[in-house]
Amino acid sequence: MAPNPPAPPTGTDTDGRADLSLPRQAVARTIGRLQSGYQRDVPWAVASVARLRREAGRDAHVSPTAWGLDHLETLAELREERRTADGQKDGVSPAFFTSLAYKSRQEQERCEDTAVHVAVTLWALHQQSLRDEPMHLTGWSLGRSVRRLAHGKTGIRDSGSATGDGGTADEIRAAERVENASETVRRRFVRIGAASDTDVLATRLREMVLLLRSARIPLDYTLLADQLLLWQDENRRDSVRRAWGRDFHRRYGSSRQARTDGVGDTLDTEIVSAEDLEMADADS
Repeated sequence: MAPNPPAPPTGTDTDGRADLSLPRQAVARTIGRLQSGYQRDVPWAVASVARLRREAGRDAHVSPTAWGLDHLETLAELREERRTADGQKDGVSPAFFTSLAYKSRQEQERCEDTAVHVAVTLWALHQQSLRDEPMHLTGWSLGRSVRRLAHGKTGIRDSGSATGDGGTADEIRAAERVENASETVRRRFVRIGAASDTDVLATRLREMVLLLRSARIPLDYTLLADQLLLWQDENRRDSVRRAWGRDFHRRYGSSRQARTDGVGDTLDTEIVSAEDLEMADADS
């Protein structure tokens, strides 16, 4: 078993907000370039997104067909920028002076590679064939997007009443209660929270993303990249699960301004109980 990855670089707290993590920056730069080009049907962007889709489910760098992809190069560039800022441009990094420090840095970079690769390839699947709407949208955390899916909604805006049949305000609120969410979607979400390793997590996220694509519900992939980085540290995994559960239990008005919801938010309700986790593991 691989050792727990080290904490994010100094200045990045557990909710990923103090200083942007390298995965978050890499995903923002990559999708920022590709998404607008893909929506405008620019050939190079369309080709890049197609290549990224084919890499979904494969390990970053281990798959030779992933070599030369934009998101991995962007992450490498950001690392060089950080080393330069840390004054390591003209010398050997202290990480190479001891084997322990070297191994720690290698493990940190492996986790960053995985977070970026999973997030960007999932976005490429999500954006596939959708030219009129961006599927990466800040403020649409995993729990928020899944909750909307579980209530049978599509897109990000509601037309008319939330019930779709002109119901009263009380009926609308009742229809949007979490206990009225689709049990099938809820159990898929619980299975994501119950994932035991990164490969299983990526597979279950991929299944959910395909459902979100069908409903044209977006996802915040920069936030997801941060959470994927933290999730790989077993000591921080529960914090990520807690954020997913909190965001699922939140109510979001259709006209509410989008904002990023991170691991450090302060609501108390969680979706994933110990019983749910045990049941999900039994079903895997």
